[in-house]
Amino acid sequence: MPPSMPPSSSTESASSASAKREAQRITLIGAALDGVLGVAKLIIGKIVGSQALIADGIHSLSDLVTDAFVLVATHYGRQAPDRSHPWGHERIETLGTLVLGSLLLAVAGAIGWEGILRSWELMFGSLTIPLPGALGIGIAIISLLGKEGIFRATLKIARKQRSKLLEANAWHSRSDALSTVAVLIGLIGTQLGASWLDGIAAVVVGVMVGKIGASLAWEASRELIDTALPREQQHAMRDCLLSLPEVRGAHDLRSRTLAGRIVLEVHLLVAPRISVSEGHAIGHHAVARLKAEFPQLSDVLYHIDPEDDSHLGQASLVQPTLPLPQPLPLRSDIIVALEECWQQSPLWQARSGLTLHYVNHVTPMTSHHSTAPHVDILLELPSCTTEAATETALQCYRDADSRNASIAEMERLAEGLEWFGKLEIGVMSHIHQR
Repeated sequence: MPPSMPPSSSTESASSASAKREAQRITLIGAALDGVLGVAKLIIGKIVGSQALIADGIHSLSDLVTDAFVLVATHYGRQAPDRSHPWGHERIETLGTLVLGSLLLAVAGAIGWEGILRSWELMFGSLTIPLPGALGIGIAIISLLGKEGIFRATLKIARKQRSKLLEANAWHSRSDALSTVAVLIGLIGTQLGASWLDGIAAVVVGVMVGKIGASLAWEASRELIDTALPREQQHAMRDCLLSLPEVRGAHDLRSRTLAGRIVLEVHLLVAPRISVSEGHAIGHHAVARLKAEFPQLSDVLYHIDPEDDSHLGQASLVQPTLPLPQPLPLRSDIIVALEECWQQSPLWQARSGLTLHYVNHVTPMTSHHSTAPHVDILLELPSCTTEAATETALQCYRDADSRNASIAEMERLAEGLEWFGKLEIGVMSHIHQR
């Protein structure tokens, strides 16, 4: 039987599914409204002989295409992460926002240009418009109220879910409402003998819609190229991390957004000689504190640093080809090298453990640091033994003069190892567990 899903994951999955259904429901309602209003405006426009009303009806029916696009993008964009998309599929929604923003710009240009041509023909040409009557004005008012209602409902859900795609679709509905405003002004103006108002209103509407489209397309483009969060928000996140006493520093903070959620990478500076498990515990606490203060955070990748290596990140930004420091050897190579130097040493042969501490190992090659990168060695001896050789080593350790002399000799033998720092020797006490 497969393991059950953790309660938190199950809750998040149910919440995500509910949000997806809510988004699709409001989009379907908007699509139904677009279809009904579009057909009604086409029929009544034909009856009263209003080309503006017919054009507005075609505009409403064209919104069905964008509604279908939003439904598809919402379906695929909210799927769970998989092996091919480990960060999720939210960028599909971002791409959809860019498309809708660009479409709004095109719609704005078409509305404005048509308004200019229409105004010219009405003011200086021979174009005349028949009186629309109460029927034509009435359907325009009904359309305006319906589109404004679906705009407000969609925008409310978009802001609750922090969905830029739904927000873009909401503003697309508002663009339809605004174009209906231009048509309504033109119809009323025609009824009152000032039909040229239609074109002027259309130009104003075109500018408003274009501004909205440009804003949505710009924000989506910034997200697609991984633009960082505003500096103020980054500073607030860094201050939150530094409020944890065990965190000595936070640097190389990199952020990006994925359809309303934030992904963060950061290096945390901790005390250099703590255990690996304590370092990870500090990291987990830091992430929990961040997510409590910034709910939009979904993924935080942290790196525990025993030394401040912020200069490496800064240098890579200024000089990407800057040579990396030569890495110090790892445990397996160190043991082989020390065995060659200390194979005759009783203290080395009697060791029960070996602790390595890397010092200044992140110093760049061009640095003039007073202390070169090196490895300090801590030899651990057992507290008691039944073996004669180990007992001899322990007697050497207990006598201060013998211990100091042995350490000095062992350091002399290791002088040829350029990475060697200093040697310390300690006794590991027995740890009793029940």
